[in-house]
Amino acid sequence: MANIPALFDLTGRTALITGGSRGLGKEMAMAFAEAGADLMIASRSMESCETTAAEIEAATGRRVIPYACHVGRWNEVDGLAEAAWDQLGGVDILVNNAGITRDNLFIRMKDEEWSEVMRVNLDSVFRLSRAAAKTMMRKRYGRIISITSVVGTTGNPGQGNYAAAKAAIVGMSKALAAEVASRNITVNCIAPGFIAT
Repeated sequence: MANIPALFDLTGRTALITGGSRGLGKEMAMAFAEAGADLMIASRSMESCETTAAEIEAATGRRVIPYACHVGRWNEVDGLAEAAWDQLGGVDILVNNAGITRDNLFIRMKDEEWSEVMRVNLDSVFRLSRAAAKTMMRKRYGRIISITSVVGTTGNPGQGNYAAAKAAIVGMSKALAAEVASRNITVNCIAPGFIAT
């Protein structure tokens, strides 16, 4: 990624980005670091996380902690939350970016294809956002950002599970935003279309 001017200063802030080792997550991590934030990036592959963390640290001089986590497993998600708060000294910004697809036509979709997408794409967002909101409320500051998709609004043949999860994140985020706004915590969604990664 070419150096881009920071739109805002994140010096002294910390961020946790799931799915942060490649693609959109990696680009967001680089942008956050360029703006001055220290980070933890999580992905299923520790090797991928370590490579990305080293690359971002070399380019920006910011601290980037790699962490291996399968966000579809609740015990690993809870461990990620604890590690991020412990190793970063708190998390100011949470980016729920990790996601998977298990595409199939609705009438052929297996229960596990539905469940796995819900666990990774929706349940992990709930669990991490809940953990973040608890500590952010005490600090009276926080930013929770979830990556959804245009598919959550438009639907897409063969992606009933993915579309449902992404749409649910929007509703959940609106509810959470109303609950925590008075504590200087914002909750937003970004809904990109297809990205060439």
